Amino acid sequence: MGGIRGVERAVLMERVDLTAMFFHFVALWFVAVGGPSTILPDIHRYLVEVHHLLTDRQFAEIYTLAQVAPGPNVMYVTLIGWYLAGWKGVAATTIPLLVPATTLTMLVGHLKQRYPDARIFRAVRLGLTPITIGLVFASATILMRAVNHDWRGYTITLLTVVVALGKPWNPLWLFGAAALAGILGFV
Repeated sequence: MGGIRGVERAVLMERVDLTAMFFHFVALWFVAVGGPSTILPDIHRYLVEVHHLLTDRQFAEIYTLAQVAPGPNVMYVTLIGWYLAGWKGVAATTIPLLVPATTLTMLVGHLKQRYPDARIFRAVRLGLTPITIGLVFASATILMRAVNHDWRGYTITLLTVVVALGKPWNPLWLFGAAALAGILGFV
């Protein structure tokens, strides 16, 4: 991820409407079934395509950096907020996703423990599973288009998917192989 200088950061921070971003992320929370990775397409649309606050490359780099760092998947949202507006950006992006989700998770966990045989929990899970799969697929498609610029990148992505689905290998081996392809100049 390219560094951002003080002047560039000041210009970027002037362009960021933190209140609008906060309420947009609050709205995203309602469709975040399956976790923070499922709302990645809309965050990309909002930040890259509509408001041009990030480029495809910056978005992909921030997401990748957050995913390889230890910690929860939602860290990419926090890192985006930090990149755009420092601590105020972190608050505008992370709080609207974490506070409602944590509250709802605790409430549902309590109700499921109290009523373990309630049919509603099974019905909700069965209904949300295909939606979650579709949203994760959409997220993967957006990231793939953001980082691949020619057939070589798409080839590595396709090979990675095939190997990951067919072999029980640790994903770090795949990361290592892709890094080696980059070092050798294949991509």
